[in-house]
Amino acid sequence: MINKFKVKSLKLKVFLLFTFYFSLFTFLCACTPQKEKVYRKTKILMDTLVTISVVSNSKGDAEKAIDAAFSEIEKLEKLLNFFSPDSEVSLINKNAGISEVKVSPDTLNILDKALSVSEKTDGAFDVTIGPVITLYDFHKKIRPEENAIKKNLPLVNYKELIITRNKSTAFLKKRGMLIDLGGISKGYAADRAVEILKKRGINSGLVSIAGDIKAFGLKPDGKSWNIGIRNPRAKGQEDDIMATIELKDMAISTSGDYERSFIIGEERYHHLLNPKTGYPAKGFRSVSIITKEGTFTDAFSTGIFVLGPEKGTKVLEAMGFDGIIVDSNGKIYTTPGIKGKVALK
Repeated sequence: MINKFKVKSLKLKVFLLFTFYFSLFTFLCACTPQKEKVYRKTKILMDTLVTISVVSNSKGDAEKAIDAAFSEIEKLEKLLNFFSPDSEVSLINKNAGISEVKVSPDTLNILDKALSVSEKTDGAFDVTIGPVITLYDFHKKIRPEENAIKKNLPLVNYKELIITRNKSTAFLKKRGMLIDLGGISKGYAADRAVEILKKRGINSGLVSIAGDIKAFGLKPDGKSWNIGIRNPRAKGQEDDIMATIELKDMAISTSGDYERSFIIGEERYHHLLNPKTGYPAKGFRSVSIITKEGTFTDAFSTGIFVLGPEKGTKVLEAMGFDGIIVDSNGKIYTTPGIKGKVALK
């Protein structure tokens, strides 16, 4: 006859053993990190498509970090928007020749960096280009009369933008002067967005604001981020990309004569204006600059484009930046520092 006590005892031991192993399995699963994935979100901000990609093992953490980065970009857009009557840039413009304006640390910082780039490019990059660029309408294909350009050109001079750090103020010395930060604000916003992502525990990601891109860390497969560079004379999707480049902890910005442009006869009019003449710069089709700070890739890509092949390449070398340049004949040049990282299509 079977001892009922022994049977019950055996069942209890089996149950306890099963419970132990099940708990151990659950504990090990909980301790095993989730596989890292790329989480991505896109919004329309700063009048363009903004895409933020992050690498994370948690969808919730990734979404919170991305939303925080988007909030930072939205904040900057409100401060720096040329067309918004409530922005700090508009407030500076309204008070041109009248009084200095107290501004936020971000506005002061970006203006300070803009002036630095202006100095290093001999004014080829100039955020006071507003009075001239507003004469063009690239959507309606309207070019200004020569007299209008000559009238407004004296209002373009970065040396007459005064910033006072200890008072946190900005001042345009002449009435009618206008700051337009379109050539630097997207790169600056990409830098700030990456800072926010890192503070939220994200160690790898990509912030893309139109042609301004900042990459940090590596993809889940351990490889660098692969960035496509547009063919400035692309006719269709099949020839849209002329080159790709691998980036890690670097930014890239591209300025091209195909953006915000129109053609009348055989003349191409685009938004990359020479501050000294008021007319679109010539010599390049596109200029892509690579360095660590997106603020500088954005502004220097414009400045070097305006300077043209001879002066522009000298500035590129002097700054120690890397670049991919397409001249007016379609010839592609790359700097030695990115050899092996660029693949031409």
